[in-house]
Amino acid sequence: MDINHHSEDSLIRTGMNETDELDISAMLIKNTIKKEVLMARQPIFNNKLETVAYELLYRGDHSDNQAVFDFSGSLATINVLLNSYTSVYQNNQLKRMPAFLNLTYDLIVNDTLPNLPTNQIVLEILEDIEVDARLIKSVKSLCNKGYKIALDDFVYDDKYIPLLQLAQIIKVDVLGMTPEQVIAQVEKLKPYKVTLLAEKIETHAMYQHCKDLGFKLFQGYFLSTPEMVQGSKVKPTQAKLLSILQALQDPNVTSTKLEKLIIQDPVFTFKLLRIVNSSANKLVREIESVSEAINILGIADMKKWALIIAMLSNQGKPEELTRQLLIRGHMCEKVACASGVKDISGYMIAGMMSGVNALLDIEQKELLEQIPLTQEIKAAIIKGTGVMGNILRNTIHFGEGNWQQMSADFDTDIYAKAYLESLDWACNSMHCIDN
Repeated sequence: MDINHHSEDSLIRTGMNETDELDISAMLIKNTIKKEVLMARQPIFNNKLETVAYELLYRGDHSDNQAVFDFSGSLATINVLLNSYTSVYQNNQLKRMPAFLNLTYDLIVNDTLPNLPTNQIVLEILEDIEVDARLIKSVKSLCNKGYKIALDDFVYDDKYIPLLQLAQIIKVDVLGMTPEQVIAQVEKLKPYKVTLLAEKIETHAMYQHCKDLGFKLFQGYFLSTPEMVQGSKVKPTQAKLLSILQALQDPNVTSTKLEKLIIQDPVFTFKLLRIVNSSANKLVREIESVSEAINILGIADMKKWALIIAMLSNQGKPEELTRQLLIRGHMCEKVACASGVKDISGYMIAGMMSGVNALLDIEQKELLEQIPLTQEIKAAIIKGTGVMGNILRNTIHFGEGNWQQMSADFDTDIYAKAYLESLDWACNSMHCIDN
């Protein structure tokens, strides 16, 4: 992963094709991950808004809400963790993205880091770490082993000069800075051969400002909010997809009504038939009609595939946003099921619709007015009320690594397992449609 020459594309080129299936990793991790461990991933983008890496966020019972990766397990376990949390399908191939890992002072100076694949790892030095001779010596040793170094939440100070001479990536927390302060940081970092990463970006305006300043990498929740366009409305094609989604939520919907809606959208029809005819369904004959597809899949699976097709039908939006919504929707459903909820039919669409407005660049309130959903789903999305709202809120916080904001009574094991399974499911589902 050569990022010494300010090239974010190098993060893409070095992704390794994986031969192990994600479900095998999921099975292994269930048996090896310690109980009461929370882990999530946050995407890192290049200036084309393509995902080029993931930062792995970790919390343990006694971690003091500090995101630090746990290296206490065996090397095999760690590799399974890395594979499970950084794998995505790209160009019909399973690919593992580089992982950004936060390290404490003790992990660095005590030489407790196992021999991880250096071309797949970026080691983050935390902003509050003590810079002393022992740390500098240890970081030099890590560099000599081939690891890439990033400085996290960086604010320039002369004491960091020895680290700036060793680091390849500087992460600038732009959330707490004015545009002028960001410019000042960039000016101070110009003498060093580093790639700039703007983190905690929450608006498209800040993303564009940082991009114009020469930042090559970006991280934050700005993709989860719409880039507002005055008078934005759901486009006709999107409206057709949303009407299908709406019909699927009707417990009394008939196959005949569904077929009439689906055939109005040729792209949806094509993708649906391709899904049913795929090898995953193990059919002895190919089918050619929508009615056959509906009968084979059943309404429950139709809901899931309709959601996926709808998410993937929005051109011009980063693929990662679709992936995040797929994970969120499936995770809501899995958590609800594991928590004893009897009717989980609305949980997936609640998870998906809580962020689909970002795909359509429209206000959430306006979107929900155009898509009649049940009052339970609307209340969960808008107010976070009820059992569904609580699960949705916890799921969003989990995916963003904000575990301290989750309800006090959430079940760690249920959410951790649901998240991992949803990563696997989203990856394979997107591959099934694009394949």
